[in-house]
Amino acid sequence: MPPVSAAADSVRAAGGRRRRKDALLAYVALTKPRIIELLLVTTVPAMMLAERGIPSPWLVFATLFGGTMAAGSANALNCVADADIDAVMKRTRSRPLPRHSVPPRNALIFGVTLGVLSFAWLWPTTNLLAASMAVGAILFYVFVYTLFLKRRTAQNIVWGGAAGCMPVVIGWSAVTGSIEWPALVMFGVIFFWTPPHFWALAMKFRDDYARAGVPMLPVVTTAERVVRQIVTYSWVMVVWTLLLVPATGWVYTAFAAVSGGWFLVVAHRLYATVRRGEPGRPMKLFHMSNTYLTLVFVALAVDSALGLPVLGWPF
Repeated sequence: MPPVSAAADSVRAAGGRRRRKDALLAYVALTKPRIIELLLVTTVPAMMLAERGIPSPWLVFATLFGGTMAAGSANALNCVADADIDAVMKRTRSRPLPRHSVPPRNALIFGVTLGVLSFAWLWPTTNLLAASMAVGAILFYVFVYTLFLKRRTAQNIVWGGAAGCMPVVIGWSAVTGSIEWPALVMFGVIFFWTPPHFWALAMKFRDDYARAGVPMLPVVTTAERVVRQIVTYSWVMVVWTLLLVPATGWVYTAFAAVSGGWFLVVAHRLYATVRRGEPGRPMKLFHMSNTYLTLVFVALAVDSALGLPVLGWPF
């Protein structure tokens, strides 16, 4: 009998560990780690440009840690507000709330707690401006984008995407304690990048959004009009990246120009394909848009780390 009892205890203990692990992974999934990764990729280069070199490792860690909590808060609260939408979309029905892996009340408490902790961490470790903007980004994403814009207008992702632009401004302000024009230019790069990036995804999952009643642009208009908008925003984005040239050196300038040309080629090919009446490959643009944004900001980081002379204004 004792050996049987010991085996049963071992099974129960293993089951308990598995449940705790599953619960932990479910809470992590609420924060949407892949989105956070992309946000953090832009934060560090912004801090390096502000420093025109390599900032204090502690300051970088403090900003990234606080920024991770802030982004995780916004994403978790987004999951709570969008639980009904996520449940009917194939792309999102495996998220924790539709799967009942986390109770909605717990997810709400988790999201609010992360937001409070992000402010409590960022204020003493960076400054009040950075901490306040992090909270402002959370509130904007949840109340303006998720609860108001997303279900009411096809321009939801255009204006709602502003919350995803805030990490570069937060990173800049963490270093300088202020907001200056290069921070606003970086904000604009991500702002104009967001519509081509997200509309390409929405083209792929158009039926999902239609079924959920979300008026994403591909749901409410033709594919040709969508790709025309994608091309327009792509051009504005690429030109906007060049506004940083006066504050950077030749490394950033070269990468911004070459990678921007690459982005425009892919966007125009999608437009040409759709105009011919073919389905096109919007996910190719979606995936390469992630690579593009990473390349631009990595080039910005390298340029800043090398401490090359800035090109300055051409007049």
